[in-house]
Amino acid sequence: MSNSFPEALKRLRAKKGLTQAELAEGLGVAKSTISMYEVGAREPDFEMLENIADFFNVDFMELVRPQQPEPPSPLTKKEQRDIARDLEGIMEQLDGSGDLMFDGDPMSAEARESIRAAMKLGLEAARLKNKARFTPKKYRKE
Repeated sequence: MSNSFPEALKRLRAKKGLTQAELAEGLGVAKSTISMYEVGAREPDFEMLENIADFFNVDFMELVRPQQPEPPSPLTKKEQRDIARDLEGIMEQLDGSGDLMFDGDPMSAEARESIRAAMKLGLEAARLKNKARFTPKKYRKE
């Protein structure tokens, strides 16, 4: 097994906000077993890999294949904070205007998060386009 399993396990555990002890309890193993998996001192057998994949509701291959690093964002930290602030303002306005409805039914939390994600992508795309268009040539990094 490659070195990708320990990183994948740590990432999935952190994403769910679990401690090693909580994960161990959920899988029916000792906390030390999870600890050894995460440092690469011990490798799980096939059955345990299946249990872990089922626990996190992920494809088995996500645990064993190397993860591709995310490309660095072309937006600065300040630009990302500005987008997050603008997005929060938009969402507060939507929430304050009454219940969001879809086809006469109140919008579900999943639909609200989908709208939020789409707006975030739109704000990021607009920021990048404006950045490319309005940054003077002498300050561009090309």
